[in-house]
Amino acid sequence: MSKTYLFLSDGWIAAAQTLRAEYANQIPEPPVSVRMNVVVTDIPHREDDLSGNIDTSQGELIIDEGHLEQVDLTLTVDYETARSAFVLRDQQAVMQAFFAGKIFVDGDASKLLALQAQPPGPDVIEMYQRLSAFTAEG
Repeated sequence: MSKTYLFLSDGWIAAAQTLRAEYANQIPEPPVSVRMNVVVTDIPHREDDLSGNIDTSQGELIIDEGHLEQVDLTLTVDYETARSAFVLRDQQAVMQAFFAGKIFVDGDASKLLALQAQPPGPDVIEMYQRLSAFTAEG
């Protein structure tokens, strides 16, 4: 059995960055230019919130730790919602979380919606399957 990591643990982030680099040339150009900060709260195995960012302004999807200075929006979500979105790819759970007030958007929400409008291709689906495979339950 291959090694698994808790979602958003240091080991998981390192493995996700390695996986993302492996697929760098297979991920299509994002449908919209967006610079977005992300805050994940209520992480059971961390004492603090996780600050990250998503940047497509250079024509490719870059996901990194830390916050950008100039952004279109900031997305704040709890751990379970982030896990549903990024690991399980459960859009129904994400919609339920949105309507339950667990997703907060500060800024241009239309850019977030446009970013999600492009259906994932087979390479992206494969990448997410591999991401799920090294994500531990819990």
